[in-house]
Amino acid sequence: MSNELTIGATAAGLVFKDGVVLAADKRVSYGYTVLSRSGRKVFQIGDNLGMASVGLVGDMQTLARAMTAEVKIYVLENKRQMSVRGAAKLLANILYGSKLMPYYTEVLIGGLDETGPHVYTMDAIGSVLEDSYAALGNGAPVATGILDSQYQPDMSKAQAEELVLKAVRSAIARDITSGDGVDLLTITASGSELKEYPASREQKV
Repeated sequence: MSNELTIGATAAGLVFKDGVVLAADKRVSYGYTVLSRSGRKVFQIGDNLGMASVGLVGDMQTLARAMTAEVKIYVLENKRQMSVRGAAKLLANILYGSKLMPYYTEVLIGGLDETGPHVYTMDAIGSVLEDSYAALGNGAPVATGILDSQYQPDMSKAQAEELVLKAVRSAIARDITSGDGVDLLTITASGSELKEYPASREQKV
């Protein structure tokens, strides 16, 4: 996947013992031009599901709306939550169906179901890979280095949130096209929580 595809963004996610954490920076850029400092790249698509994306914001929003609608329909028809793998495969089918005119994005799907917490990564044409942690976008090399060195599967919620936040903030510090804050979504059996953080510890939201 070329850097041109992962335009100006960093997203990261991980599995911890009680759930998943997904995060992404807020800067929307095209090349070296900042288009917005308040872009949303993290979306809750179901009570137990979320996604974090990099790429073109319009494509992210389109996929998030489609997935939210499909998940709601599934819950209404089946009277139960969609599994995380089911959501990942559904999105993979959507992406692969558009492979001749692909969505300009890469996606992390994460959530919690009866088999436990899961995080999947997907490229623009729908390959599905499950990992304990992952990072996407221009800042992924830096974020992955942080996750590689500090990830532990038995982390608490607070430790998991702090690690993902540190990974994205470290990427922001080194990648000029990522920045302007971090949106962080945590999903556990108790529910989900979306929080906003500044780009560094020294800044205020």
